[in-house]
Amino acid sequence: MATKNFEEWLSDHRAAFAPVVPLIPGDRLLPLDFTESNRELTGDMLRDTDAFIRYINDKLAAAGARYGIGGYNEHRTIYSRSSVFDAPGGAEPRRLHLGVDIWGRPYTKVMAPLDGIVHSFAFNQAFGDYGATIILSHHLDGRSFHTLYGHLSLNSLQNIQEGERIAAGDVFAQFGIPFENGQWPPHLHFQLVLDMEGRKGDYPGVCRFSERERYLANSPDPDALLNINAEAYINENGSDL
Repeated sequence: MATKNFEEWLSDHRAAFAPVVPLIPGDRLLPLDFTESNRELTGDMLRDTDAFIRYINDKLAAAGARYGIGGYNEHRTIYSRSSVFDAPGGAEPRRLHLGVDIWGRPYTKVMAPLDGIVHSFAFNQAFGDYGATIILSHHLDGRSFHTLYGHLSLNSLQNIQEGERIAAGDVFAQFGIPFENGQWPPHLHFQLVLDMEGRKGDYPGVCRFSERERYLANSPDPDALLNINAEAYINENGSDL
């Protein structure tokens, strides 16, 4: 029998995982498109954080959705808003998203999906960066990996220590607001990282398209872990998928 890849192996354990954000039966989730095909996202809007926040909030309100979901392995235009994602001399910029975004209300609780320890944390405060960031390490059924949580509140970094144990279901963080989350509408960037490559408090959440294969191999699809019911998704017309 062929050896299962990491995503397949993780999916086999999904029933044991706690939700990363609060969800109740009937909550509706709205997929959000941040690629060039979304003509509503103008350059002016992306440069104006308040306008970007209004766009997200209006979309969620119109759909009656609790959260918006931003996709993994999505080639995005929104990163043009920040030089953090650009390269010197006009070289290829970073535009490919390596995690899943959960867009919602400020200070939404963030919970550990499984037992872990605090690997590292940092305040990555450049415009467009992660802002407050926490990385957890996990060991499950003989395998080790990490989960990264970006765009948190600064309060999430208070009284936290490397090596601290976090139990599955524990609330350990919350969505930040722009001055503390890298100047983004409130949301959580959730990412799997197999090898931290010696980094602490940070790992790329966006890569160059030319480096897609390498980064996707090290950051598999987080949907293998997230307890978000696909049946709750609605499309932009509001009909059930």
